[in-house]
Formats: sequence, C-alpha cells, structure tokens
Amino acid sequence: MISAQNPQLQLSGNKYWLILCIGLLFSACSPKTRPNTNKKPDNPPKEKEVEKPVARFSEANISLLIPFRLNEIRLKTATKAEVERSAMAIDFYQGFKLGIDSAASLGLNFKVNVFDTRDNNSQLEGLINNGGLMSSNLIVGPVFPQGVKYITAYSKAKNIPVVSPLAASHPEEFSNPNLISIVNNIDLHIEKIGSYISKNYNTEHTVVVMINPKTSSDEIMAAPLRRYFSSGKKVFLVQEYPSVFSFETKMAKDKEYVVVVTSSDRKFVVPTLDRLVKIKNKGFKVNLFGHPDWVKQNYNIDRLQALNTSITSSYKVDYHNAQTITFIRKYRAKFNFEPGEYSFKGFDIGFYFGKLFAEHGADYLKYLTKEKYKGLHNSFTFYHDEKLGYINTSLMLLRYKNFALNVVE
Repeated sequence: MISAQNPQLQLSGNKYWLILCIGLLFSACSPKTRPNTNKKPDNPPKEKEVEKPVARFSEANISLLIPFRLNEIRLKTATKAEVERSAMAIDFYQGFKLGIDSAASLGLNFKVNVFDTRDNNSQLEGLINNGGLMSSNLIVGPVFPQGVKYITAYSKAKNIPVVSPLAASHPEEFSNPNLISIVNNIDLHIEKIGSYISKNYNTEHTVVVMINPKTSSDEIMAAPLRRYFSSGKKVFLVQEYPSVFSFETKMAKDKEYVVVVTSSDRKFVVPTLDRLVKIKNKGFKVNLFGHPDWVKQNYNIDRLQALNTSITSSYKVDYHNAQTITFIRKYRAKFNFEPGEYSFKGFDIGFYFGKLFAEHGADYLKYLTKEKYKGLHNSFTFYHDEKLGYINTSLMLLRYKNFALNVVE
C-alpha cells in the first residue's frame, strides 16, 4: 500500500483537475505493493515462487516526503492558482507510484508512506519526534534545500539514506554521507561544458569568453567556470565581460569565440542573443553555451540555432522511445491526465531505487555506484564521496538544431 499520512479530505466536485488528483492520492493503493499490516498471509506463497531477493529482504519500506500543502487548500473556494501549487507534488507522487509498481513486478513487496511536508520544517520535526520515519530503508525527499538540510542530522544519526530528488544544490551544503543527490550541481555542468570545449576547440585560434553581469546568481556559474579553465590541462585565452556590448569592441575576425553566458535573467539574455546574432552576421565566428536554466526558458529558437547554442541538462524525454510511450499510456489509464515533467522524474526515481531493492535487497546501496540507469527523463551514474554521499554525474550536452534540442554527447 502507498499510504498518505494526512487526514482524509472530503472532495465535493471541485472543477479543477488537480483536486481530482488529490482524491486519487488518498485513494491510491497498488495491488503490487503489500498492505501496511503485520498480519501474516493465510496462504503464504510456495518457496519456488519466491525470488532470492525477496527471501532475504521481504519488504522495502520507503518514506516519500513531498509538499502537497493540502492544509492551504479550501476545496470549495480554491482558485486554480491556489490548487496548482500542489501540481508538482502530485505529478511527482503519481509518477513515483507507477515506478514502484513497475519495480514490484520483479517480486518484492513495498511499503511506501507518503507524507505532506507542507514545505515546513515543523512538519519534519513532528515526523522525526513521533518515529514516523524510524523504519524507513530509504527516505525520498524533502524536495527543497532547507528541508534536506533539516533532515540531515536525523539521516546521519539513524544511518538512513536520503534521496534529494529535485534540489540542484551542491552536496557540500549538506555534508551528509547518506545523501543521494539526483540533480547535477553546477560544478558538474561546468565540467561538461569545459570538457567539450577542451576536446573540440584549438587553443591557438579559440578565445573563451564569459559574459557575466556579476550578480550573485550569475557568479554561481561564473566562479566554477573560472576555476575550470585556470586549472585545465589545455590553456585557452579566457576573457570576461559584463555584457556582449563591451566584448564586441575587442573582437578579431581571425579568432573563433566560444561565448558562455552565465546569466538566466531573461531581461539580460534576450538582448544578449540579439546582439550576438548581429555580431555573427558581420562575419565573426561565434559559438554559444548557455546557462542550464535556459532549457526551461522560452527564447527565440532561430537565434539560438544561428549561434550554434549548446546547453547542459540532466534530463530530456524522448517521446519516440517505446518505454516512454508505454509510460504515457499507463499514466493516462491510471490518472486520466497527461504526465508532466515531474511525473517522469518521479517514475525514474521510483523505478530505479525499487529495482535496486528488488534485485539486491538490504545491500542495495553497494550497487548504487555500479548500476547505471537510462531513464525516461533522467539518467543515473553515481559516484560515492565519503563526506558528501552519492552524486549523480549523468549529464547531457544538448544543441539547438532543426528547431529542437538534440543530444550532442
């Protein structure tokens, strides 16, 4: 059973689909997962029907901590905007549930307890104090950095692994050897960009240019970029400018320019793209690398293609993939809605860890760094740091071509 740890709500025909999803949340109980009970079955399965992982690890206990914020919703008067605050959590939960169901088909029982954190650390404190997380083999969530920080002491004290499913924060912010970081931190994005530039551009003819407005958010990407090129084996000429307009006056037509824009501020990026296209049209060689957040932002694709723009990303859904098509079909049948981004994320995390439990039982952590996973939305390749935990390094370089983002490497 997937049990939701909140009071049952009375639903009364609210017109918004997310309210219906909340109803599904509390009524959902998978036939593939064992009910939350200590009663032994009257007719236990025959020995030959039980797979080896089940024999040594009969049930995986997973706690899912996500911010439904159901306490903020008045169902009879809720606006669409108010209800949609829960959309991310509901999408993630429903995808995660399908992922666990798929893993359960491998022969292991799962007990998944779902808790509404309300994005409030007092909720986490209550769960810790009342022992609600004590029997967990794995905790998935919280989804926001402050919650991940709050649960760190408990995770370390009880030696319970915690999956950080959505936060892009650097693991150094948490210093938890039991943390499993799904989303790539900015250092990994920079390493991907730097490695590609080093392999594909000639140091004698190439200038690496950082366009960095130098706000605190821009420095998050700029600082590791400086470190990478200052310590790299291949020595490039690296220049840094606060805007493309100050850079333009220093350009030479016998050089190739690799321009990295460290900002995701739309008000800055749009005129930067416009000016870079004009520069390229004058005969200058310009190739652009954008901020990872651009993958979610809506910029002019003609300009991005003209600049041969590349962006690093940890996720991309291939809608032509047979497994993706199967997932979408199952999701529609189960929930009567289209899966969103977080549905895919939830499925990949649920299925990957569920599969590890089913195949390796209590020893699943030993295989985290050994078993790679190519998912519907994310791919996982973990390495282990004794202080920072398990870090996903799987990352793609995407490039705009034929009006779509295509995988370069």
